[in-house]
Amino acid sequence: MLLGLRLKNIGLIDDLDLTFQKGFTVLTGETGAGKSILLDALDALFGGNQSNSASRLLPAGTTNSQIEASFIANPAAQSWLNAEGFEIDEQEVVICREWRLKDDRFTNRCRLNGTVINRHQTTLLRPLLIDITVQGQTQQLGSSSNQLSWLDRLGSVQSQEALEKVKDSWNLWKEASLSLEKAILDSDKLKKESLDLDNLLEELEIAELNDPHEDSELKSEEDRLVNAYKLQQGLTNLFSRLHEGSDEVLSIADHLGVCIQELKMMSKLDSSLGIHLDKAFDLNSNLQELILQLNQYSLLIESDSSRLDQVQQRLEMLKKLQRKYQLNLPMLMQRRDQLRSSKQINDIDSFIQELQFKEKLAREERDRNNLALRRVREEVGLQFEKNLMKYLRPLGLSNVRFQIELKSSQASDNGADQVQFLFSANPGQPLAPLLEVASGGEMSRFLLALKTVLSDVDGASTLLFDEIDAGVSGRVSGAIANVLKELAVTRQVFCITHQPLVAAIADNHFRVYKSVENGNTRSHVLKLVNIQDRQRELAELAGGDFAEARVYAASLLDQQAA
Repeated sequence: MLLGLRLKNIGLIDDLDLTFQKGFTVLTGETGAGKSILLDALDALFGGNQSNSASRLLPAGTTNSQIEASFIANPAAQSWLNAEGFEIDEQEVVICREWRLKDDRFTNRCRLNGTVINRHQTTLLRPLLIDITVQGQTQQLGSSSNQLSWLDRLGSVQSQEALEKVKDSWNLWKEASLSLEKAILDSDKLKKESLDLDNLLEELEIAELNDPHEDSELKSEEDRLVNAYKLQQGLTNLFSRLHEGSDEVLSIADHLGVCIQELKMMSKLDSSLGIHLDKAFDLNSNLQELILQLNQYSLLIESDSSRLDQVQQRLEMLKKLQRKYQLNLPMLMQRRDQLRSSKQINDIDSFIQELQFKEKLAREERDRNNLALRRVREEVGLQFEKNLMKYLRPLGLSNVRFQIELKSSQASDNGADQVQFLFSANPGQPLAPLLEVASGGEMSRFLLALKTVLSDVDGASTLLFDEIDAGVSGRVSGAIANVLKELAVTRQVFCITHQPLVAAIADNHFRVYKSVENGNTRSHVLKLVNIQDRQRELAELAGGDFAEARVYAASLLDQQAA
């Protein structure tokens, strides 16, 4: 239960320290007096609406604000605290959130019994301690995901066990499905790569690469063929000067022959010239060898246009291959040899078949668990309908009908069900989705009945309602008061109300009012202890401080006392 609440510089409250008791507690007061600030403060304490809480709750000009609440931990909260490593004395939990202004912006920190606690932890602890129902929350009743969550919460252990199996099988199936998808994508990629390699090998085989230096040799041959005419002209001149000569001009060979004859004659006259004659013979021999080699060269450079075309086409083909694969000729030949010798074991298809089989087994297990969860939900749904009807009829809905409809939906880690709350409040009115046919007052009563049913399985011991009785008649407000009173037997219940019937039946009564002090408006909370104060407040709720209202208020308190 909530033992106490302390506010400092929150809204219109400077400093407030309240203590609470078990049972049913109401807060009353004029509209705008600040009744909802207490619920807003508890909501902000546990991290709710953090994005705008500072602007709504922190008054202008303040540099420091604080909300502190103390609870007696129930077994569920005690278990969570022990698991998180928090040590508490006598099961009392003190949660404090403080805002400080720094560099023109507010920063806040939350502590649990003096130890800093993060937002995730407060989110987990909150439903174990309090459940706040505010105006406008009835819109959440139309959410299929919320309806499914409530259904599973009512299923308690049985639903949770089935849900865990569903989540586990979903995760296994998802993993198998992703592996299969990846393998199929990879197989397409591998098959394309294999096809590309086959094309490469075929292209290299067609090229008939045998000599790693072929391209440089072809380039030299191309140069010769392109310059064949000039080279032949040069050879003709050389041959003419070296050994052919003409009638007018003797060749070098002719001159050398004359020189040798002259040296022969001279060596007969002087034998010492024999050595020079031998050199002349060597010179003639070298000249003949040079003429022979030039003649052989001349045979190679015979102009051949067809051969030139062949050489240039071959060179272009080799250059194209090297550019395409960014490899030189020796590397292309090495790559071809690797492709020739490699033996790729292509078992991609069998691997995919194995993954398909695993995915099929995982999917079947997923579907079996989804079906088992569906059966649990159907059983829980029937009991849910009975329990809810038990509270709806006394709330002024004597002709109400309610049914939980389960439909199949796409599988997820939450099963394969979609839930719809079907509702009818009047005879002859067909069942239809709750949000479409229920009035505002009917939605409020439905929400109260739902919260009452859920209180049997939820961990929170403290329930807070913000004008759950708004927009209903006096008779219905009396029925709402009875439900709240009954709920307070096992839970601590708070309710902000404008209904005297609801306020009169409360075990504890607080009045919220405003005052103007030195030009500043302030909110105050006063616990009404004596009968006269409560009677005066009930008379105000009933319509004003006049005789009939006071008599009515007194009768309500007398009925409560009886």
